[in-house]
Amino acid sequence: MSKIILTNEVSGLGAAGDIVDVKPGYARNYLIPRGFAIAWTKGGEKDVEQIRRARRIREIHSLEDANTVKAQLQAVKVTLSTRAGDTGRLFGSITPADIAAAIKNAGGPQVDKRRVEVASPIKTLGAHKISVRLHPEVEAVLDLEVVAA
Repeated sequence: MSKIILTNEVSGLGAAGDIVDVKPGYARNYLIPRGFAIAWTKGGEKDVEQIRRARRIREIHSLEDANTVKAQLQAVKVTLSTRAGDTGRLFGSITPADIAAAIKNAGGPQVDKRRVEVASPIKTLGAHKISVRLHPEVEAVLDLEVVAA
């Protein structure tokens, strides 16, 4: 097992600032190259507090806040306009950053792109289900309408 410090939230593993044990290959080949984690060192312990402080600023502090944001998200109709071919296939795919920007443009609350979870890549026009993990216990599911520009 290999000790690492998470720099971003990793679903099923932990939140930013957590120190976790993972298999060496998972850390070396996936988490560290993608910037989700750094190797644990005694000097790295000092970085943990800074990562946790940044996480506290970004995160939703309580369950009530999360439920309030969930209600705001589900009240918003999110439409995303993008380029598509004649058959309804997109040129590229819709990213979580695109979805977070579309939520903000539709009048919804500011959502961190790392909280947006897409089950499978969005590559076609039409309606899609998107989930936003607001709190470990609260997840908002909203409809995303992708239309041709």
